[in-house]
Amino acid sequence: MLNPHPTRFAELNGVLHDLVTEAQAALGDAFVGAYLQGSFALGAGDLHSDCDFLVVVRHRPDPGQEAALRALHHDLPHRDGAWNRHLEGSYAVAADLRTTEGLGREWLYVDHGADEMAWSTHCNQAWTRWILREHGITLAGPCPVELLDPVPEDVLRDAARAGLDTLADDVHGWCPPTIAWCQRYLVIQASRSLYTVRTAEVASKRDALRWAMMHADPRWRPLLQQVLADRELGWDPDAPPRPGSLDAARDFAAYVAGIA
Repeated sequence: MLNPHPTRFAELNGVLHDLVTEAQAALGDAFVGAYLQGSFALGAGDLHSDCDFLVVVRHRPDPGQEAALRALHHDLPHRDGAWNRHLEGSYAVAADLRTTEGLGREWLYVDHGADEMAWSTHCNQAWTRWILREHGITLAGPCPVELLDPVPEDVLRDAARAGLDTLADDVHGWCPPTIAWCQRYLVIQASRSLYTVRTAEVASKRDALRWAMMHADPRWRPLLQQVLADRELGWDPDAPPRPGSLDAARDFAAYVAGIA
C-alpha cells in the first residue's frame, strides 16, 4: 500500500504517487520499496528543497526495465506542475545497500530536474544511507531498517572529512562563484560536514547552520546568519553574492577543514 501523505505538499504527494506506481510497473517483481531521504526525511523540506527519493530494487535493472525507467524520468519533468521538476534520486540495488561494503557502487540516477538518467554513485553515500535508515519516509515497501544495517560512526565521520581541504574549489568547479546560491551552498556544505564530524549524525541545511552558530567560532555567526536568511531567495542565476560574502565563505570552509 502506498503512503498517501508523505509530505505536507498535496501536489508533491501526487507526483510521488505517480513516481512509485509507474516505477513499480516498470520494475515488476524487482521492485522492493520506495522512500524519501534528504531534507524531507529530516523534517526540513520546504518550497526551496528538491525531493530526494530512493527506490530499492532486487537486482540491477535489466535492459527492458532500464529503458522503462529512463522513459518514465524523461517524461516526468515535462508534465504539468512544479514538483515534478524537483525530484532527484536513484534505484538502489538491495545487496549494495545492505552494508557499507556496497558504498560507491553505481546506481541508475536522475539529477534534480533532469530528464536523462545516468549510472552514478551520487546517492550511494554514507550520509544518504544514514538518513534513509534513521529518518527515511516509506512511500511503499518495508521499513528502511529492514533493508540496511546501521552506518558505523567512523564511516560517517570519515566521509564527512573527505574532500574538506578542497571543498571550495570542488564546489566552484560546478557552481559558479558569481552566483549567490553557490556562496550559500559552500557555507551549508561546510556546516553539515562539521556537524557530522562532531556528532556522527546528519543534519538538514537549516539545522546545520543553526548548530554551527552555537558551536563554531563566534566570528562566523554573521556569515551563518546571512546564509540562513538568504536561503529563502532560492536559485537565481543572475543574483551575485553579497559584497565580501564569497571570500568569507571560502575562509569558513578553510576553517572547518582545519578543525574537523
